Amino acid sequence: MLSNANLNSSYTLRREEVKKSIRNVYDKIGTPIDLGELAFVTGVNALMNMLWGDSLQGEEGTKTGAEFKRLVGELVVLFAKPNVSDFFPMLAMFDLQGIERKGKRIVQYIERILDSAIEKRMNSNTDKNEGTGQMEQRKDFLQLLLELREQDGAATSISMRQVKAMLTDILVGGTDTTSTMVEWVMAELMQHPEAMRKVNEELTEVVGLDSLVEESHFPKLHYLDAVIKETFRLHPALPLLVPRCPSQSSTVGGYYIPKGCMVWLNVWVIHRDPKIWENPLEFQPERFLNESSNLDYSGNNFNYIPFGSGRRICAGLPLAEKTLMYILASLLHSFEWKLPHGTELEFSDDFGIVTKKLNPTVAVPTPRLSNFELYTK
Repeated sequence: MLSNANLNSSYTLRREEVKKSIRNVYDKIGTPIDLGELAFVTGVNALMNMLWGDSLQGEEGTKTGAEFKRLVGELVVLFAKPNVSDFFPMLAMFDLQGIERKGKRIVQYIERILDSAIEKRMNSNTDKNEGTGQMEQRKDFLQLLLELREQDGAATSISMRQVKAMLTDILVGGTDTTSTMVEWVMAELMQHPEAMRKVNEELTEVVGLDSLVEESHFPKLHYLDAVIKETFRLHPALPLLVPRCPSQSSTVGGYYIPKGCMVWLNVWVIHRDPKIWENPLEFQPERFLNESSNLDYSGNNFNYIPFGSGRRICAGLPLAEKTLMYILASLLHSFEWKLPHGTELEFSDDFGIVTKKLNPTVAVPTPRLSNFELYTK
């Protein structure tokens, strides 16, 4: 699903969801919009279309998306809470903190969405088998998983539980981080008007006010790319990345790491280390415009690893990079964003596996494009 060929072939799906979001924002011109919620609904619809060819539809779908976002946000915060039962296993049966109870409730909600998609797909497959058999069925990710499930006894066979687990991993991992980073980027830009001005000028020059953003524009959006990278430096989506567990004991940097222990990498601290970064607490996108900096998402420079590094680097990096840039470039190019009257920006966060803004980023849009028909296409 994440190969270059498949990402390129699924561009029209992402494009349609982004255009749909632009239309929705245009219908709400002058009213405050929750940017995280908007980005989440856009991202989850694009991802669902890639996974099983469907999305959350209409006003009811928007409400479902908002509820989905809230619960996923709860889940990533819940996963990072210290669990008393880890230290005192005899207390596990009591679930004193309610972690298991809350986690099950959220997973059951996600499972209902998956059950609906799986049932619809299996019914469509049955209808096809009972028909003439001439209809060509497009094989998406869900179809491939279901075919693996049907391989009785084969080494590659997977259970329905594993199908749902994999889909849940992709949905949660591929949407919450993106919507969270959209909020942080927009907050930083509204906090720094000069950076916002440079982004708008670049978009006007590269895309033009009589056109919408396309993925083909991305290689020329150097300043916006630097803004996103600087935001990842200050607000890494996963501040401790995903924990590692060594398969054998070893010594790293003079420290003995025993086999089987859990290792956390504090990227948040690395990205703010004054020995590495000049003025580390300041928002300076220009630091990523220096060609000699060698700072990208590949993880080759250990001073900057927002997506991890090596074999365990984020599997969804290619899709995440495209989706985040597309949503941000489209929202910034199509609209000007201001804080609601009488409000101020704040940058408090809520620690979890994903570090989210404690309070949502809310802004009021006004149109930027010269051709207003672009908003309604």
